[in-house]
Amino acid sequence: MPRIFAPLLSAAAYARWLHLLIGWIFAGVVLMIYPGIEGRSLGEVLARALPLDVALLALSALVPAVRRAEGVQARLLLVPDREEDIAVEPSRGWADRRRTAGWLIGRFVLGGGVGIASVLGPAAAFDLVVGPEPAVFGVRVPGGDVLHGGLLLSPLLLFGLGWLVVWAGRLQLAMAVRLLGPSPAELLAAAELRAERLLERNLLARELHDSIGHALTVTVLQAGAARELGDPAFSAKALEVIEETGRRAMDDLERTLALLRDPGGRSGPGGPGERGGPGEQGGDDARERPGLDRIPALFETARAAGSPVEARVDLPSSGLPGVLSREGYRIVQEGLTNALKYAPGEPISVRVAVRDGALELRCANALPPRGGRTGGPPRRGGKGLRGIRERAVLLGGEASAGAESGAWVLAVRVPLRLGA
Repeated sequence: MPRIFAPLLSAAAYARWLHLLIGWIFAGVVLMIYPGIEGRSLGEVLARALPLDVALLALSALVPAVRRAEGVQARLLLVPDREEDIAVEPSRGWADRRRTAGWLIGRFVLGGGVGIASVLGPAAAFDLVVGPEPAVFGVRVPGGDVLHGGLLLSPLLLFGLGWLVVWAGRLQLAMAVRLLGPSPAELLAAAELRAERLLERNLLARELHDSIGHALTVTVLQAGAARELGDPAFSAKALEVIEETGRRAMDDLERTLALLRDPGGRSGPGGPGERGGPGEQGGDDARERPGLDRIPALFETARAAGSPVEARVDLPSSGLPGVLSREGYRIVQEGLTNALKYAPGEPISVRVAVRDGALELRCANALPPRGGRTGGPPRRGGKGLRGIRERAVLLGGEASAGAESGAWVLAVRVPLRLGA
């Protein structure tokens, strides 16, 4: 029983009923101004006025703002489960105008039917109660009395009218979702916007991970070595390295926070601060981000942390596209960070070169023995390596990482012509 009566008592049913009656009002206004309907039956009136109503609704659908107004009204009165199922944007093309015309005509027809039923239904229920005589239209009950039949049929009629309103409201909502919902172009644009925002968040998270993670790793190693050695000269050098590393990390953090405050100023696969496509400099923040010309500072930081670094850099004198240089710097930085974190004190070999139209980056470090096991310690978490692979893929390249002959090797290859 509650399932039968609950929809009749819900606020959504009456809000949708109001929405249906608003559609019927339009038909009433047309009937009041339409000439030659005096003394005619309801069928004749509808036959005369219906074509005019449809024509006016089709013409109004040509106005782009009508779709927006209908969407706002439908969201308020049809009570959809998700408001985004009904768009509130103006018509953007003829496809939207056709759907809007279909919605207006369907709303008018359905609302007109419910409006007529809403007037005639209660009137018929009233006539059933006060109209026929009990002896003619009644039900005999035990004891010989005759119960007026209208007292039984009238509530059933009103109950049926209530469910007619409920189902008509649900049908109206389904029509709104179908005809006023986002068009395929709008859905595609929304999906692209969500993907772009997700990409931006991933890029910012990767920047913070690479920069701050490297700084914290160097800081922990330097502080621990200074505490264990107790050498004033080494401690002074360690503090100097910590200060410089922290300053660079603060600069990176400021740039990232600036992008979070103004996310509209970036796009493209090159990471935060990129305003143009691959290879474009665009924007002061992008020019300030470190490139491969600054990797010697990374090598010195790793050496100061106690890990010997053998570096060979073979780059063209004309330089590299900005995005390649910046992403290459981050890849080398993450490779050194992993080496310092998982194999502190072990030799590190870095190769950066341009060969066969591609930028090749290779970072290898010896794996220290652990309890007689070979292969060295596992890389836990994997966020840094996953970030390197993402950077390489976005630039049209590839990356691999794993143990090779007692060393952990990170290899990245990115074409100089982006997208190749």
